[in-house]
Formats: sequence, structure tokens, C-alpha cells
Amino acid sequence: MPTDKEIKKEFKIKASKEPDNYYATSVLKAEGFSRKKCIKCGTFFWSVTHSDVCGNPACSGGFRFIGDTPAKKKLDYIEVWEEFSRLFKKWGYTPIKRYPVVARWRDDTDFVQASIYDFQPYVVSGEVEPPANPLVVPQMCLRFNDIDNIGITGAHYCAFVMIGQHAFMKPKDWDQAKYFTDIHNWLKQGLGLNNEEISFHEDAWAGGGNFGPCMEYFSRGLELGNQVYMMFEQTPAGYKELSLKVLDMGMGHERNSWFTQGKSTSYETTFPSVVKKLYSATGIKVNEDMMQKFLPYSSYLNIDEVENIDAVWNDVAKKTGYGIEELKKHILELAALYSIAEHSRALLVALSDGALPSNVGGGYNLRAILRRALSFIDQYKWNISLPDVCKWHAEYLKPLFPELNENLDEVAKILEVEKSKYEATKQKTHSMISKLVKEEIDDKKLLLLYDSYGITPEIVRGESLKLGRKIDVPENFYARVAELHETQEQEHATGREEKLNLDGVPETKALYYFDYAQTKFKAKVIEIIDRNLILNKTYFYPTSGGQLHDLGNINGQNVIDVFKQGGVIVHVLRQKPDFKKGDDVNCEIDTERRMQLAKHHTSTHIVNAAARKVLGNHINQAGAKKDIDRATIDLTHFQSITDEELEQIEKEANKIVKESIHVQSSFVPRTEAEQTYGMGIYQGGAVPGKLLRIVNIPNIDVEACGGTHLKNTSEAGEIKILKATKISDGIVRLYFAAGEAAHKEIKREKEILEEAAKLLNVNLNQLPSGVEELFSKWKIAKKSIEKKKQIDVKQLELTKKEEFKGDILDKVSEILKTQPEHVVKTVKRFLNELGEMKGKIK
Repeated sequence: MPTDKEIKKEFKIKASKEPDNYYATSVLKAEGFSRKKCIKCGTFFWSVTHSDVCGNPACSGGFRFIGDTPAKKKLDYIEVWEEFSRLFKKWGYTPIKRYPVVARWRDDTDFVQASIYDFQPYVVSGEVEPPANPLVVPQMCLRFNDIDNIGITGAHYCAFVMIGQHAFMKPKDWDQAKYFTDIHNWLKQGLGLNNEEISFHEDAWAGGGNFGPCMEYFSRGLELGNQVYMMFEQTPAGYKELSLKVLDMGMGHERNSWFTQGKSTSYETTFPSVVKKLYSATGIKVNEDMMQKFLPYSSYLNIDEVENIDAVWNDVAKKTGYGIEELKKHILELAALYSIAEHSRALLVALSDGALPSNVGGGYNLRAILRRALSFIDQYKWNISLPDVCKWHAEYLKPLFPELNENLDEVAKILEVEKSKYEATKQKTHSMISKLVKEEIDDKKLLLLYDSYGITPEIVRGESLKLGRKIDVPENFYARVAELHETQEQEHATGREEKLNLDGVPETKALYYFDYAQTKFKAKVIEIIDRNLILNKTYFYPTSGGQLHDLGNINGQNVIDVFKQGGVIVHVLRQKPDFKKGDDVNCEIDTERRMQLAKHHTSTHIVNAAARKVLGNHINQAGAKKDIDRATIDLTHFQSITDEELEQIEKEANKIVKESIHVQSSFVPRTEAEQTYGMGIYQGGAVPGKLLRIVNIPNIDVEACGGTHLKNTSEAGEIKILKATKISDGIVRLYFAAGEAAHKEIKREKEILEEAAKLLNVNLNQLPSGVEELFSKWKIAKKSIEKKKQIDVKQLELTKKEEFKGDILDKVSEILKTQPEHVVKTVKRFLNELGEMKGKIK
């Protein structure tokens, strides 16, 4: 099978030979457009003028709208979406709200990178109905491949709004001419452009084995958007028409606002109030003449498209009439300021939607842009607070995205924690750079410094200059960092599991969804593969969603494992069965185990909700495991959880238990579930299928979940939080127990405290004062020893003689060896601080 790149290349050639079959040429011809071929790049384009070059800035002479826009409508950033949605609603489209930028419904990406991501994979495949059809959406997106261009070209972002125009139609309902007419009318009516100012470029698109024609539209050197018509799929026998054709129009929100206002950079029109405040805070005065001359050629400095960036800078400087040093000094300072504005907005949206900076996954790139912004602030010694900048963004965007104002306090706290980590990195940087400056610091070493230690190239350059050495940083440094990390993630993601040959075996009817208390049932054997047994229906729960499988027996033979392969549930027996395929069998599940696992699963949802209430809305489940004696839940959190916070979480969780809330479980169509409950239903990973099982604890927690659950929160009994551990950057694991498992933990804790009280010869309620007294006496002893004074034995006498110290330590240490960490926490905290005792209890 050919690659997507090969498919695109081949199809573009085919479409260029038969444009009437693949593009809305009838509409173009009716509007007076004629087809031409660019004399510079060879692209086929449509125009009403006599131009022999296409609208691409490299061919047509850069951006030519700055200070002289042809748009008759002047739209600010907010007004672009307001006008677009108004017109498209009039033309039969339904405007919908943006999806979160954190793509929890997908397992193949961390962030939404285009508006079509909202509807992949289930809507575009036809498995699930779209929320509306056709529709338009102002979708915030995150991409990190252009970080090094941000601020320089005047048009690049890592966070941007892609206005999507989408339709998902069967071939008989597909109307490409209308879709094209609608976007053409936007250019004419929405922006107020004459046809003389518009050029359409023929192109092709391919992805995931699907492909189709694409039409880009330009005006005065700026690409305003493009329409992709996903119409075909590649098969071994060639391409064939898709059963569901998809319109994927993506238009740059930022570009349309910039274009209609004709300002120097798109940053001034995308976040005008923020840029104005940053100018004031930094004292920067924009050289308007220089910017007017520079911006038309700024697109030439796209680091991804040039081989010798220094040569391009020199060429641009000559075109502007300014010296290279003078030009770079002013442009790079402005680029730093615009980058701070852009990165702050990206962080505001990502953190508000539940992402966290870290050293893994998508959080890695968030930390990269955060530290890049902080490095610019340090480099230019600006008095700028990133939380303040985020607040300015939220205020400006309130008419478009009011939800960004809801979590500003949390965003500020996360940014402050990240800043403290950045400052700690700077502290250790000086000594490290002092050693490295004596060596050759190449690009590879710079990447290693950032990837391993979080030291940005800006810090390296600054520290090196202090030591009298200049370090050259590659212009595309951050793009290479992102690429390096993506490669590492892919390498770590490899893995394969053995599977049974289940060809022709029908799906198993899973009954455990409907009644967790049902533990006895009858079923028919439909397949036997060695010790693996498949029934037509089952209440046995297979290991999934972090919950362990059920145990029990089938016709008296022990079931030791249960797993799911596709839609088939496989029961693993201890030995080969003495019954055969087609037999009816009696099945019985270990009731006590099932009940405890159900308590731990529902309690996982309860603890998740309690942690979110205590710690903030950024809390999301990153993973979980439900066992018999205890359970764990991995939460997204930016720092370690304190003992006080653990106590609050436990208190809140048990409050939910005591409120006796009915736990609702039902199957809901995916689109309906997402629209009703939001994307927060995806906790711990993406959930497949067009029907989702929704577990709803009303006003507390709603999740898409296939586990066995209680019918009421009160059935969980008591929830005991055992401890919290930071397992990776940005992920904290809570250990807890519920029901009988919690009672066992509480009993164990009481026993160790009673034993400690017995050793100290005090009542249990006197234990705190007894330990405190012991601590005080040994402090006196330690102080006396240090001063080489005689110790008053009578003053230190407690309940035993001189051998007390060794005996107590030996006995307490022996007890502690057999106890879990959380049980002995209080005793260990005090005893480990006692001078000569310190270090004996491990």
C-alpha cells in the first residue's frame, strides 16, 4: 500500500488533469474565474485577474495587505466568529461550542490539532452521528512544530483557533458546489472582498488511507483557509468512493482578523489588549516604519522552509533598508514579547482544559513554551507575571470562551509552581555551565541539557556570556526538542500481546453491566480452546479498566482468569474442562471478591470526585487499579499531596458515601453522552464504541466506565485513604481501601498504636503525650551528651531502667517491620527524630 504522501502526490496529478471532476469549477467559472498555472511553483490556481503567479507569498511577493487591506469589513478577533457563525447559520449550518483542547476521547494524540479532530475517529467513520450536520465550530488547537517561528513571522502560533466548516454526508447528499459557494460567500460577504482580490489553489489531501481534493484560498499573499473534500479511500485494488464523504474546511481565525485590519502582526489583532499592556509593562516602542517594511518579508524567515537562516536575514535586511544588527535587535525583542503573549494564551487554554506541564507526553511541550516565556522575561529583565497575562487573555476572550475565566486561580497556582521549578533549575545551572563551557557545546549537547535537566538554550547562552563564551543556539531548537520527544514516546510505546484465534466466534453478551450482585447464572459453551472457555453470555467480569477479574467456578471447575479479546470474553480454567462445546453449564462467581472489587471501583469514582473538589478542576484520572485489599488511583496533579489534603479528600469521600446517593448506570449514544455530560466522562483513557456505559453519581461524578459498580454510594461502607506517592512528573498515586478492606486497615492501624501504647506503659489516648514526653527526654539526653555533662538518670527514668532505650527500640522496630507505611506514620515520624534512635527504624 502506498503512503499518504505518495497517495496525495499521485491524486493531485490525477485531479489536475480532470479538475471538473474534483473541484467546484462550475461555481468558479460562473463567477468569472479562469484556471492558470503558476510560472514560479507550477501550482494550478483560479483567478479573475491576468496574474501569472499564484497567491502564495513566496510567489506573489510576500504579505501585501499590511497597511493596505482590501477587506471592506473590519473585524476584530471576537467579531470574526460572531459574523462567521451568523452567516453560516443563515446558510443552514449549526454553530457548536469548541471541544476541550485536551483530546481525552482519543488514544492517539494528547491535544486537538485541527477542528476535524473533534469528530475522529467515530463520526468520520460513520459509526457515530455528529452533534449537528452540517456544522461550524471555533476550535482551539495546539501544535508545537512552529515554536521557533512564533513572534518572528507575525503569523505563527502554537495555540490557535481553527474555524471548522464540516459536513458528514452519504454520496447522494454530498453537495460540494454548495460547500464551496458558502466559503466563497464568506470571503465576499463576511470579509467584503472582491473576486479580484481572491485566488483559489488546487491541491490534494491524504491521511489514514483516505484522500480527496483540496482548495486553498489566498488574498494578497495570505492563505486564509482551505477546504478538504474527503471522498475516497485507498484499497489494494485501487481507490474507491467513501460511503461517508466528509467536508473538512479549516480557516485561520487569527489570520482573518489580521487580514481585515491590516496591522503589522497578527498578534496585535489576536490579543490586542494583552499586547498593549505588555508594551506598557516593558516600555517597548514599536518602530512602525521598520515593521511596515519588515512584515511583508517576515514569512521568508519560516525556519522550516529555509536552509540558511542567516542568509535570509541578510536578504530581508537589504529589502527593508535597515542594518542587519539593528533589524534583528528590534525584531527579536518584539518576537520575545509576542511569544510571551502567545505562550500565555496557549497555557491558559491547556491548563483550563485539564492539561499540566510535565516532562512526559503533551505536558512536555507545555513546559517547553512556559520555560521559553520565562527565559525571555529573564533575558530582557522584564517585570511580567504570566498569571496576570493569562488573566488579561481570559478577560478579552470572555465573549468567545467564557469558560476560561472559571479556573484562573488554579492556572495561577500551577504557573507559580512551575516557575519555582524553573528557578530551581537556574540555581544549579551556573555550576553546570561553568564546567561545560570549557568543552564544545554542540546542538546535541544543548538538546540533552534541555531534555534531561530542563535548562533552556536562553539560560545556556546567558550563563555562557557571563563566562566570556558565546554559544550558538540552532534557530529551530524547540521544533527539534518536540521532534526528539515524539520519537522517544513512539519508541516507548512498542509492545505486543499474544491473542487467541477467535475467528468466527460471536461476541459474548456481557451481563455484569446490569447487576453487580448477580453471582449465579447458567450459560452455553460456544467454544473451548485448551483451558480457555467462551460462553454465549456471562456475569464474570474480565480484567479491564484497572479492575481485576472475577474468580469462581463453571460446573465446579475453578476459573482462575477472565479477559476480553475484542468483543469476546474468555474464561481461563485451572485445568481442561470435562464438558464440551454446546453444553449448558452452571456458573458461580466468588461473591465476596466481586463485592469488594465493586466497592473499590465505585470508591475510585468517589475519591476522584473528592480529590477534584479539594485540589481543583485540573484533577483527572490518569490510571487506576482495583484489587481486593486496596485500590489505587493515579491523578493529574502538579505537586505532591500534603497530609492535610489527604485528610480533606478522605473526609469529602466519606461525606459522599454517607449521603447515600443512587449510582446510575446506563448505555447512552456517544454523541448524546458527550453533549449531555461533556468530555470529562473520559477518565483514565479513551473509550471505544458508539454506545457508552455512563456511570453517574448525580452532581458528584460522571464517567464512561464498564466496571462493576454499586447501586448506592452508602454500599461502599467507609473509605480510608492510606497514602499518596508521586509516581511521575505531574502524576500522583493515591492508595485507599473501602468497605471490609478499609476496616482491616483501620484495625491494623489501631493494633500498632495499641502496641506502641503498651510499650510506653500508657493508655491509647495518652499515646501522643507519651511519645512527646519520650521525645523531650531524649532531647535533653542528647543535649547533655553533646555538652559532656552528667545525665541525671532519675530525670530520664520513665517506666523502665537503663535498658529501656534498647528494648523499646527493638520491640517497636520489630512491629514496624510487619506493618504498611501508612499505619506507622505517626510513630515513625516521632521516633526517627530521637537523637540516638535516628536511623535504627527503617
